Amino acid sequence: MLINCVAYQDGKKLTDIPIEDISEYVKRPDCFVWVALKDAEPAELAQMQHEFGLHELAVEDARSGHQRPKIEEYGDSLFVVMHTVELQGDQLHVGELDVFVGENYVLSARKRSRQGFLDVRARCEHEPHLLKQGAAFVLYALLDAVVDRYFPVADAFESELETIEEQIFTKGSQRANIQRLYQLKRKVMVLSHAVAPLMEAIAKLHGGRVPSICVNTQEYFRDVYDHLYRINTSITTIRDTISTAIQVNLSMVTIDESEVNKRLAAWAAIFAVATAFAGIWGMNFKAMPELEWHYGYPVALVIMGSVCCYLYYRFRRSGWL
Repeated sequence: MLINCVAYQDGKKLTDIPIEDISEYVKRPDCFVWVALKDAEPAELAQMQHEFGLHELAVEDARSGHQRPKIEEYGDSLFVVMHTVELQGDQLHVGELDVFVGENYVLSARKRSRQGFLDVRARCEHEPHLLKQGAAFVLYALLDAVVDRYFPVADAFESELETIEEQIFTKGSQRANIQRLYQLKRKVMVLSHAVAPLMEAIAKLHGGRVPSICVNTQEYFRDVYDHLYRINTSITTIRDTISTAIQVNLSMVTIDESEVNKRLAAWAAIFAVATAFAGIWGMNFKAMPELEWHYGYPVALVIMGSVCCYLYYRFRRSGWL
């Protein structure tokens, strides 16, 4: 679906144009065209390929989707893949933004993403002195918007982790904590898969050999790289903390099991003593002096009860019961 098709000149919006006129405006040296698509059909991508002269391999990647975040260079053009990560309640929704960038055009096609980029277009149009730099600045604005949307997701993960940590020492919550920690770990991995490859790719847009389109905007891409570096550092910290929390939680499970085993061992010792006395006095040998004693039975019960009570007192004092 076509969202926008706009021509810009000298950093200002020139006019909305029909798709058929794109190739005419792209030929103008002082003009560039910015097209935005949502869940584009193969026929739409084929039409854009014809109008912009897009490389067939880049179009094939955009058509198939589910690409790893990357930046590929095709002659004088770039093909950029970014993952959009949106947190809706407890669910993590991952989309994709494919951007084709040439000297006089920008084509963005988003898939499975519920958040649009109309605010990015509005931001660029309100900064004509920057938009005058052309397609490279639009690419920066799109990258910056996607990366900035990672921050609240990372903050939400940190808040969720803090909540789980507060419940680690609550009795009876170990199983639920383990489940929540592993679910959080999976969500953090999704964000990491969006951030780490993109950070590696953006490093190619500043310093060293930079694509000709981005030569005059290197400092902007360096700023995006810094943001990604901060997010990646937060992800690493969260993952390390999750691993520590899992180990602590497992240690708590082991401690609880040890407490149960101590109680079972204490009760087993108490009943073992009673069983030993009963076994000795229950052998029924005729030569046993206690068999004919009138008070033998109550005295035996008193002895067994006394010994059991004494053992219970000792175990209770030592913390086993």
